[in-house]
Amino acid sequence: MNKTLVAYFSASGVTKNLAQKISDVLGADLFEIKPAVPYSNEDLDWTNRNSRSSIEMKDKDSRVEIAEKISDMDKYETIYLGFPIWWYVAPHIINSFLEQYDFANKKINVFATSGGSDLGNTIDELKTSAPNAIWGKSKRFSAMANENDIASWINQAR
Repeated sequence: MNKTLVAYFSASGVTKNLAQKISDVLGADLFEIKPAVPYSNEDLDWTNRNSRSSIEMKDKDSRVEIAEKISDMDKYETIYLGFPIWWYVAPHIINSFLEQYDFANKKINVFATSGGSDLGNTIDELKTSAPNAIWGKSKRFSAMANENDIASWINQAR
């Protein structure tokens, strides 16, 4: 029974690439967190104050419906959770994901991708959506993260 899951949301493919590498190193199951209504390029235009992503991120209580659910989340003890940094925090689809399951006594290690923003208050804001989880190591990776960067973080997170 595999007890480690790599779950991720990726808008442009950068986080997906990193998640696949982490999953390969760990020999873990991989799950893509997909919105029920996929984001278009216009939805993701952060320079447009009226784009879908801009509107969602303005409202801390907004949640994004997820297309698929993990039927056997109970079997996982450790979750590596990945996403791009949006407006200095996790996209709200990550809160939606966390609020779907009971993460009591499950360890969550967070990895995020960003061109320049660090994690800021991201973890504190996510803790409200999974208050009973054990929050492990977190790291922001650049798109240029190499195998050594990934392996070093995984060794710290285990």
